[in-house]
Amino acid sequence: MNMAILITITVAAALVVLIVAAVKVRNHLRHQAQRLGYPSLSAYLSASPRTDEEKREAVSMGLVGLILCLLGLILPPFMLIGLFPLFYGARKVAWASMGLGLVDDADLPGA
Repeated sequence: MNMAILITITVAAALVVLIVAAVKVRNHLRHQAQRLGYPSLSAYLSASPRTDEEKREAVSMGLVGLILCLLGLILPPFMLIGLFPLFYGARKVAWASMGLGLVDDADLPGA
C-alpha cells in the first residue's frame, strides 16, 4: 500500500515538473517574439532569422532543445518538451546558414 502511494506521488510530481517546464519554454519563446517585434509566437517561429541577434537566439533555442532532449534520456517526458525548441531552433539556424529568408516573400510580386 505504501509503495503505491509513493509511486503515485512520484508520478504526480513528475507531471507537475513537466507542465511547469513546458509553460516556461512557451513563455520564454512568447517573450522573445514580442521583444523582437513579431506579432505572435507562430510568426516568430515561422520566420527566418534576419539579424545577428535573432541568429544567436535561434542557436540558443536549438541548444536548449538539445539539452532538454538529452535530459529526456534520463526523464523521458522532457524529450517531448525538448523536441519543440530543438526543431524550431535547428530550422532557423539551417535557414540562416543557407541564406534563406533574406528577402521577405511578401515583397516579391509573384509570391
